Amino acid sequence: MKTFSAFRIFDEATSHSTKLSSGVRRDGLSHAQLAKNDSQVADYEESAAGRFVELTLDDLDEGEVVIRSHYSSVNYKDALAATCAGKIIRRYPCVGGIDVSGVVESSADARFNVGDRVLVTGYGMGVSHDGGFSEYVRVPADWVVPLPSGLTLFDAMALGTAGFTAALCIHRLEQNELKPENGKVIVTGATGGVASLAIAMLAQLGYQVVAVTGKNSVHDYLKSLGAAEILSRNDLSMGTRPLEKAQWAGALDSVGGEILAWLTRTMQQNGAIASFGNAGGMELNTTVMPFILRGVRLIGIDSAETKMPLRREIWQRLASSLYPKVLEKIVHTVSFRQLPDTFSPMLQGESTGRTVIQFAVAK
Repeated sequence: MKTFSAFRIFDEATSHSTKLSSGVRRDGLSHAQLAKNDSQVADYEESAAGRFVELTLDDLDEGEVVIRSHYSSVNYKDALAATCAGKIIRRYPCVGGIDVSGVVESSADARFNVGDRVLVTGYGMGVSHDGGFSEYVRVPADWVVPLPSGLTLFDAMALGTAGFTAALCIHRLEQNELKPENGKVIVTGATGGVASLAIAMLAQLGYQVVAVTGKNSVHDYLKSLGAAEILSRNDLSMGTRPLEKAQWAGALDSVGGEILAWLTRTMQQNGAIASFGNAGGMELNTTVMPFILRGVRLIGIDSAETKMPLRREIWQRLASSLYPKVLEKIVHTVSFRQLPDTFSPMLQGESTGRTVIQFAVAK
Protein backbone atom coordinates (compact mmCIF):
# COMPACT_ATOMS: atom_id res chain seq x y z
CA MET A 1 0.00 0.00 0.00
CA LYS A 2 1.21 3.50 -0.84
CA THR A 3 2.90 5.41 1.98
CA PHE A 4 3.21 9.16 2.51
CA SER A 5 4.75 11.55 5.01
CA ALA A 6 2.90 13.10 7.92
CA PHE A 7 3.87 15.07 11.00
CA ARG A 8 2.42 13.16 13.93
CA ILE A 9 2.26 14.24 17.56
CA PHE A 10 2.77 11.72 20.33
CA ASP A 11 2.17 11.61 24.05
CA GLU A 12 5.70 11.46 25.44
CA ALA A 13 4.41 9.84 28.63
CA THR A 14 2.98 6.75 26.94
CA SER A 15 6.01 5.51 25.00
CA HIS A 16 4.53 6.75 21.73
CA SER A 17 2.15 3.81 21.50
CA THR A 18 0.45 4.02 18.11
CA LYS A 19 -0.80 2.20 15.06
CA LEU A 20 1.74 2.68 12.29
CA SER A 21 2.48 1.11 8.93
CA SER A 22 5.18 -1.49 8.56
CA GLY A 23 8.71 -0.14 8.45
CA VAL A 24 8.04 2.46 11.14
CA ARG A 25 9.60 2.16 14.58
CA ARG A 26 7.62 2.63 17.81
CA ASP A 27 9.08 6.10 18.23
CA GLY A 28 7.38 7.15 14.99
CA LEU A 29 10.42 7.25 12.71
CA SER A 30 10.79 5.06 9.66
CA HIS A 31 14.11 3.25 9.40
CA ALA A 32 14.73 5.04 6.11
CA GLN A 33 14.14 8.46 7.70
CA LEU A 34 16.41 7.62 10.62
CA ALA A 35 19.25 6.53 8.39
CA LYS A 36 18.86 9.53 6.10
CA ASN A 37 18.80 12.28 8.68
CA ASP A 38 19.77 10.85 12.05
CA SER A 39 21.43 13.92 13.55
CA GLN A 40 18.64 16.36 12.69
CA VAL A 41 15.99 14.00 14.03
CA ALA A 42 17.89 13.46 17.27
CA ASP A 43 18.16 17.19 17.86
CA TYR A 44 14.50 17.76 17.16
CA GLU A 45 13.28 14.92 19.39
CA GLU A 46 14.77 16.63 22.42
CA SER A 47 12.45 19.62 22.16
CA ALA A 48 9.12 18.38 20.84
CA ALA A 49 6.63 15.54 20.79
CA GLY A 50 5.96 15.72 17.06
CA ARG A 51 7.93 13.99 14.33
CA PHE A 52 7.71 12.93 10.70
CA VAL A 53 6.35 9.45 10.09
CA GLU A 54 5.41 7.31 7.11
CA LEU A 55 1.72 6.39 7.03
CA THR A 56 -0.88 4.85 4.73
CA LEU A 57 -4.49 5.92 4.35
CA ASP A 58 -5.44 3.08 6.69
CA ASP A 59 -3.49 4.83 9.45
CA LEU A 60 -5.59 7.99 9.19
CA ASP A 61 -8.85 8.69 10.97
CA GLU A 62 -12.07 7.88 9.16
CA GLY A 63 -13.78 10.28 6.78
CA GLU A 64 -15.65 10.34 3.49
CA VAL A 65 -13.22 12.63 1.66
CA VAL A 66 -9.53 12.04 0.95
CA ILE A 67 -7.58 15.18 -0.01
CA ARG A 68 -4.13 15.33 -1.56
CA SER A 69 -2.58 18.24 0.29
CA HIS A 70 -1.07 21.16 -1.59
CA TYR A 71 -0.72 23.64 1.28
CA SER A 72 -1.19 23.91 5.01
CA SER A 73 -0.33 26.67 7.47
CA VAL A 74 1.12 27.11 10.94
CA ASN A 75 -1.05 28.66 13.61
CA TYR A 76 -0.18 29.44 17.22
CA LYS A 77 -2.40 26.52 18.20
CA ASP A 78 -0.35 24.22 15.96
CA ALA A 79 2.90 25.32 17.59
CA LEU A 80 1.49 24.70 21.05
CA ALA A 81 0.30 21.25 20.04
CA ALA A 82 3.51 20.18 18.32
CA THR A 83 5.71 21.14 21.26
CA CYS A 84 3.35 20.06 24.04
CA ALA A 85 3.52 23.66 25.28
CA GLY A 86 -0.25 23.68 25.64
CA LYS A 87 -2.97 21.13 26.21
CA ILE A 88 -4.26 21.16 22.65
CA ILE A 89 -4.28 17.54 21.48
CA ARG A 90 -7.28 15.61 22.77
CA ARG A 91 -6.02 12.14 21.88
CA TYR A 92 -2.66 10.67 20.93
CA PRO A 93 -1.18 10.03 18.48
CA CYS A 94 -2.61 12.67 16.16
CA VAL A 95 -1.37 14.20 12.93
CA GLY A 96 -1.02 17.92 13.58
CA GLY A 97 -2.28 20.86 11.57
CA ILE A 98 -5.65 22.59 11.82
CA ASP A 99 -5.63 23.79 8.18
CA VAL A 100 -5.24 22.23 4.75
CA SER A 101 -6.04 22.98 1.11
CA GLY A 102 -5.74 20.59 -1.77
CA VAL A 103 -7.47 18.45 -4.37
CA VAL A 104 -9.98 15.70 -3.71
CA GLU A 105 -8.34 12.31 -4.30
CA SER A 106 -11.45 10.27 -3.56
CA SER A 107 -14.90 10.86 -2.09
CA ALA A 108 -17.68 8.69 -0.76
CA ASP A 109 -19.93 11.76 -0.58
CA ALA A 110 -21.80 12.97 -3.64
CA ARG A 111 -21.10 16.61 -2.81
CA PHE A 112 -17.44 16.21 -3.80
CA ASN A 113 -15.79 14.77 -6.88
CA VAL A 114 -12.26 13.70 -7.68
CA GLY A 115 -10.26 16.75 -8.69
CA ASP A 116 -12.34 19.30 -6.73
CA ARG A 117 -10.28 22.04 -5.11
CA VAL A 118 -11.18 22.30 -1.44
CA LEU A 119 -10.08 23.53 1.95
CA VAL A 120 -10.62 22.48 5.55
CA THR A 121 -10.04 24.57 8.66
CA GLY A 122 -10.93 23.95 12.29
CA TYR A 123 -13.44 21.41 13.55
CA GLY A 124 -11.36 18.60 15.09
CA MET A 125 -8.52 18.78 12.58
CA GLY A 126 -5.14 18.46 14.25
CA VAL A 127 -6.77 18.23 17.68
CA SER A 128 -8.97 15.15 17.90
CA HIS A 129 -8.79 14.09 14.23
CA ASP A 130 -5.70 13.64 12.06
CA GLY A 131 -4.92 17.02 10.55
CA GLY A 132 -3.34 18.93 7.72
CA PHE A 133 0.38 18.30 8.31
CA SER A 134 0.20 15.32 6.00
CA GLU A 135 0.58 14.69 2.29
CA TYR A 136 -2.87 13.11 2.36
CA VAL A 137 -5.77 14.06 4.62
CA ARG A 138 -9.01 12.15 5.28
CA VAL A 139 -11.89 14.05 6.87
CA PRO A 140 -15.68 13.99 7.21
CA ALA A 141 -17.39 15.52 4.18
CA ASP A 142 -19.27 17.94 6.44
CA TRP A 143 -15.98 19.68 7.23
CA VAL A 144 -14.98 20.34 3.61
CA VAL A 145 -15.41 23.77 1.98
CA PRO A 146 -15.25 24.08 -1.83
CA LEU A 147 -12.53 26.56 -2.77
CA PRO A 148 -14.33 29.87 -3.41
CA SER A 149 -13.99 31.41 -6.84
CA GLY A 150 -11.31 34.07 -6.71
CA LEU A 151 -9.00 32.18 -4.33
CA THR A 152 -6.13 29.83 -5.16
CA LEU A 153 -5.19 26.90 -2.96
CA PHE A 154 -2.22 28.96 -1.80
CA ASP A 155 -4.47 31.92 -0.95
CA ALA A 156 -6.69 29.64 1.09
CA MET A 157 -3.79 28.72 3.38
CA ALA A 158 -2.22 32.16 3.36
CA LEU A 159 -5.53 33.09 4.97
CA GLY A 160 -6.35 29.79 6.69
CA THR A 161 -7.75 29.71 10.20
CA ALA A 162 -6.12 33.07 10.92
CA GLY A 163 -7.83 34.83 8.02
CA PHE A 164 -11.10 33.09 8.73
CA THR A 165 -10.91 34.18 12.39
CA ALA A 166 -10.09 37.76 11.45
CA ALA A 167 -13.01 37.89 9.01
CA LEU A 168 -15.34 36.29 11.56
CA CYS A 169 -14.33 38.92 14.12
CA ILE A 170 -15.13 41.70 11.68
CA HIS A 171 -18.44 40.04 10.76
CA ARG A 172 -19.49 39.78 14.41
CA LEU A 173 -18.45 43.36 15.16
CA GLU A 174 -20.44 44.59 12.16
CA GLN A 175 -23.45 42.66 13.47
CA ASN A 176 -22.98 44.71 16.64
CA GLU A 177 -23.21 48.00 14.74
CA LEU A 178 -19.53 48.71 14.19
CA LYS A 179 -18.99 51.11 11.27
CA PRO A 180 -15.96 53.12 10.12
CA GLU A 181 -17.62 56.38 11.14
CA ASN A 182 -18.02 55.18 14.73
CA GLY A 183 -14.36 55.73 15.58
CA LYS A 184 -11.05 53.93 15.98
CA VAL A 185 -10.69 50.15 16.02
CA ILE A 186 -7.83 48.75 18.09
CA VAL A 187 -6.09 45.45 17.32
CA THR A 188 -3.83 43.82 19.92
CA GLY A 189 -1.02 41.34 19.32
CA ALA A 190 -0.68 43.12 16.02
CA THR A 191 2.07 41.03 14.42
CA GLY A 192 0.27 37.72 14.85
CA GLY A 193 -1.39 36.01 11.92
CA VAL A 194 -4.98 36.88 12.84
CA ALA A 195 -4.16 40.43 13.87
CA SER A 196 -2.00 41.19 10.80
CA LEU A 197 -4.76 40.04 8.49
CA ALA A 198 -7.41 41.88 10.51
CA ILE A 199 -5.47 45.15 10.24
CA ALA A 200 -5.29 44.80 6.46
CA MET A 201 -8.98 43.89 6.14
CA LEU A 202 -10.19 46.68 8.43
CA ALA A 203 -8.06 49.28 6.65
CA GLN A 204 -9.49 48.21 3.28
CA LEU A 205 -13.00 48.66 4.68
CA GLY A 206 -12.19 52.23 5.69
CA TYR A 207 -11.59 51.80 9.43
CA GLN A 208 -8.99 53.83 11.32
CA VAL A 209 -6.92 51.02 12.81
CA VAL A 210 -4.75 51.31 15.92
CA ALA A 211 -2.23 48.46 16.29
CA VAL A 212 -0.79 47.41 19.65
CA THR A 213 2.55 45.59 19.68
CA GLY A 214 5.46 44.93 21.98
CA LYS A 215 7.91 44.90 19.08
CA ASN A 216 9.41 48.29 18.26
CA SER A 217 11.04 46.95 15.09
CA VAL A 218 7.78 46.20 13.26
CA HIS A 219 6.16 49.63 13.05
CA ASP A 220 6.89 50.01 9.34
CA TYR A 221 5.45 46.54 8.70
CA LEU A 222 2.23 47.39 10.52
CA LYS A 223 1.90 50.70 8.71
CA SER A 224 2.33 48.89 5.38
CA LEU A 225 -0.67 46.74 6.32
CA GLY A 226 -2.81 49.80 6.90
CA ALA A 227 -2.39 50.68 10.58
CA ALA A 228 -3.01 54.40 11.05
CA GLU A 229 -1.53 54.47 14.54
CA ILE A 230 0.76 52.18 16.53
CA LEU A 231 0.90 51.87 20.30
CA SER A 232 3.73 50.19 22.17
CA ARG A 233 2.34 47.62 24.57
CA ASN A 234 5.07 48.47 27.08
CA ASP A 235 4.09 52.14 27.14
CA LEU A 236 0.36 51.70 27.69
CA SER A 237 -1.06 53.60 30.64
CA MET A 238 -3.86 51.27 31.69
CA GLY A 239 -5.12 52.92 34.84
CA THR A 240 -7.03 51.16 37.59
CA ARG A 241 -10.47 52.79 37.56
CA PRO A 242 -13.54 50.78 36.54
CA LEU A 243 -13.93 53.19 33.60
CA GLU A 244 -11.09 54.99 31.88
CA LYS A 245 -11.13 57.48 29.00
CA ALA A 246 -13.37 56.17 26.20
CA GLN A 247 -11.22 55.65 23.10
CA TRP A 248 -12.28 52.71 20.90
CA ALA A 249 -15.38 51.99 18.86
CA GLY A 250 -14.24 48.41 18.32
CA ALA A 251 -11.48 46.06 19.35
CA LEU A 252 -10.00 42.74 18.22
CA ASP A 253 -8.05 41.11 21.02
CA SER A 254 -5.67 38.16 20.80
CA VAL A 255 -4.05 38.73 24.17
CA GLY A 256 -6.61 38.39 26.94
CA GLY A 257 -5.60 38.98 30.55
CA GLU A 258 -4.65 42.50 31.57
CA ILE A 259 -4.91 43.90 28.04
CA LEU A 260 -8.47 42.67 27.59
CA ALA A 261 -9.47 44.06 30.98
CA TRP A 262 -8.01 47.43 29.92
CA LEU A 263 -9.97 47.30 26.68
CA THR A 264 -13.25 46.84 28.54
CA ARG A 265 -12.49 50.00 30.55
CA THR A 266 -11.57 52.12 27.52
CA MET A 267 -14.31 51.30 25.01
CA GLN A 268 -16.64 54.01 23.75
CA GLN A 269 -20.37 53.91 24.40
CA ASN A 270 -21.80 50.75 22.81
CA GLY A 271 -18.33 49.64 21.74
CA ALA A 272 -17.73 45.99 20.91
CA ILE A 273 -14.74 43.72 21.54
CA ALA A 274 -14.05 40.51 19.62
CA SER A 275 -11.95 38.21 21.82
CA PHE A 276 -10.14 35.36 20.05
CA GLY A 277 -6.93 34.60 21.97
CA ASN A 278 -5.21 34.32 25.32
CA ALA A 279 -1.52 34.88 24.57
CA GLY A 280 -1.32 37.20 27.57
CA GLY A 281 -3.32 35.10 30.02
CA MET A 282 -6.66 33.40 30.56
CA GLU A 283 -7.84 35.45 33.52
CA LEU A 284 -10.11 38.47 33.08
CA ASN A 285 -10.28 40.88 36.00
CA THR A 286 -12.75 43.65 35.33
CA THR A 287 -16.03 45.03 36.66
CA VAL A 288 -19.58 45.18 35.35
CA MET A 289 -19.29 48.96 34.91
CA PRO A 290 -18.24 48.98 31.23
CA PHE A 291 -21.16 46.71 30.40
CA ILE A 292 -23.94 48.41 32.35
CA LEU A 293 -22.84 52.05 32.02
CA ARG A 294 -21.35 52.10 28.50
CA GLY A 295 -23.13 49.14 26.95
CA VAL A 296 -19.82 47.51 26.03
CA ARG A 297 -20.20 44.14 24.31
CA LEU A 298 -17.63 41.37 24.71
CA ILE A 299 -17.95 38.82 21.90
CA GLY A 300 -16.22 35.46 22.05
CA ILE A 301 -14.93 34.15 18.70
CA ASP A 302 -14.72 30.39 18.19
CA SER A 303 -13.77 29.83 14.57
CA ALA A 304 -13.23 26.07 14.86
CA GLU A 305 -16.89 25.18 15.36
CA THR A 306 -18.51 27.74 13.06
CA LYS A 307 -21.52 26.21 11.33
CA MET A 308 -21.14 25.52 7.63
CA PRO A 309 -23.60 28.13 6.25
CA LEU A 310 -21.78 30.96 8.04
CA ARG A 311 -18.41 29.34 7.32
CA ARG A 312 -19.08 29.41 3.59
CA GLU A 313 -20.38 32.99 3.81
CA ILE A 314 -17.19 34.12 5.53
CA TRP A 315 -15.02 32.36 2.95
CA GLN A 316 -16.95 34.09 0.18
CA ARG A 317 -16.17 37.42 1.82
CA LEU A 318 -12.51 36.41 2.08
CA ALA A 319 -12.53 35.81 -1.66
CA SER A 320 -13.98 39.26 -2.33
CA SER A 321 -14.30 42.34 -0.10
CA LEU A 322 -12.14 41.00 2.74
CA TYR A 323 -9.32 39.63 0.59
CA PRO A 324 -6.19 41.50 1.81
CA LYS A 325 -4.53 43.30 -1.07
CA VAL A 326 -1.28 43.28 0.92
CA LEU A 327 -1.38 39.53 1.55
CA GLU A 328 2.09 39.01 0.10
CA LYS A 329 3.54 41.22 2.86
CA ILE A 330 2.00 39.03 5.54
CA VAL A 331 2.90 35.55 4.24
CA HIS A 332 6.08 33.55 3.91
CA THR A 333 6.33 29.99 2.62
CA VAL A 334 8.38 27.03 3.82
CA SER A 335 8.57 23.43 2.67
CA PHE A 336 6.87 20.61 4.56
CA ARG A 337 10.25 19.40 5.82
CA GLN A 338 10.94 22.82 7.32
CA LEU A 339 7.77 22.67 9.42
CA PRO A 340 9.51 21.89 12.77
CA ASP A 341 11.65 25.01 12.43
CA THR A 342 8.57 27.25 12.59
CA PHE A 343 7.27 26.33 16.05
CA SER A 344 9.81 27.89 18.40
CA PRO A 345 9.93 31.36 16.75
CA MET A 346 6.12 31.49 16.83
CA LEU A 347 5.88 30.59 20.51
CA GLN A 348 8.65 33.02 21.41
CA GLY A 349 6.97 35.90 19.60
CA GLU A 350 9.73 36.15 17.02
CA SER A 351 7.59 35.50 13.94
CA THR A 352 5.26 37.86 12.14
CA GLY A 353 2.30 37.31 9.87
CA ARG A 354 1.49 33.93 8.34
CA THR A 355 3.55 30.82 7.57
CA VAL A 356 2.34 28.64 4.71
CA ILE A 357 3.51 25.04 4.40
CA GLN A 358 4.05 23.89 0.82
CA PHE A 359 3.88 20.21 -0.06
CA ALA A 360 5.94 18.82 -2.92
CA VAL A 361 2.90 18.38 -5.17
CA ALA A 362 2.33 22.14 -5.20
CA LYS A 363 5.69 23.02 -6.74
